[in-house]
Amino acid sequence: MKPLRLVVTAIAALASGISTANAQSVISARSGLVPLVEGDVFLQDQKIEAKFGNFPEVKEKAVLRTADGRVEVLLNPGVFLRLGERSALRMITNRLIDTRVELLSGSALIEAAEIAKDTGVTIVCKDGAATLRKAGIYRFDFSPARLRVRSGDDLVQINGQHIKAGAGKMIAFEGEQAALVARFDKEEADALDRWSRRRGEYVAMANVSAAKSLRDSGYSLYSGIWRWNPWFGMMTYIPAHGSFYSPYGFRYWSPATVGRVYYTPPPMSNSGWNSAASGGYQGMGATSSGYSGTMASSGSSGSYSSPAASSSSGSTSAGSSGSSSVGAGASGGGSRGR
Repeated sequence: MKPLRLVVTAIAALASGISTANAQSVISARSGLVPLVEGDVFLQDQKIEAKFGNFPEVKEKAVLRTADGRVEVLLNPGVFLRLGERSALRMITNRLIDTRVELLSGSALIEAAEIAKDTGVTIVCKDGAATLRKAGIYRFDFSPARLRVRSGDDLVQINGQHIKAGAGKMIAFEGEQAALVARFDKEEADALDRWSRRRGEYVAMANVSAAKSLRDSGYSLYSGIWRWNPWFGMMTYIPAHGSFYSPYGFRYWSPATVGRVYYTPPPMSNSGWNSAASGGYQGMGATSSGYSGTMASSGSSGSYSSPAASSSSGSTSAGSSGSSSVGAGASGGGSRGR
């Protein structure tokens, strides 16, 4: 097995401070890559012109804002930040060991599919700062300033006070209610919530063929990475080991386990197929969107309930099919449903 190597162009770009990354690169060196924009999105007051396969980088101290648009930002490997319309953020630090982002206006949703032990992600909003500790879905709003944890677990610091927030809990970041933990309706969702879930499904779909490409090339991974999938025209995430379900219920495969997706059972004989002899393979049904191979279980797009955590020993699935043009400048997951 050959060790994974970063493409030379990516290393040169990072060393020279170039603010865009080539589509063929494996990107995991720092947080802040922008793989998708929809509508009017500005980086340091310069409108981002979507170009297929080239991605802007939000550097330290830079401000990213949306007008009538939305944008996806890759933070630490496995952690997605999705900024809603008329929202803004500042990248405080983009180091993987300590990524810190400040929400300046509007709303941001974090999908943490996986958080490595040696990395850190902190979101600052007015008087509060939340450090994400586990995979989950975290919604931050600037006005009123608050955090809603749809799934997962984090540690919030408000005015020196440390508070633990679990799934279904909401914490205010300012005013008389600051640091107060309350429950909220996890089934309530708006356009940003629904768009983020669609993006989560598409990214997981792109994982399958991207992981197989690395497997077929003989690469081994020592940590999770971002990877460009040319068949889907988008960035996806590939874990280093095993397989697991994302907070939205979609499955991610590592190069070592993705072979199960493409496994073909032996033909049936006159006496039938011997499932014991073939390892007991069982196919996975289609997802709610009609695709197979990525979703833990079918369900309505408005549901935020997560399936039980699964390791690589979980059920296997059928191969990914079709392609998707959801790279930079494309639809990024369908029309903007409200």
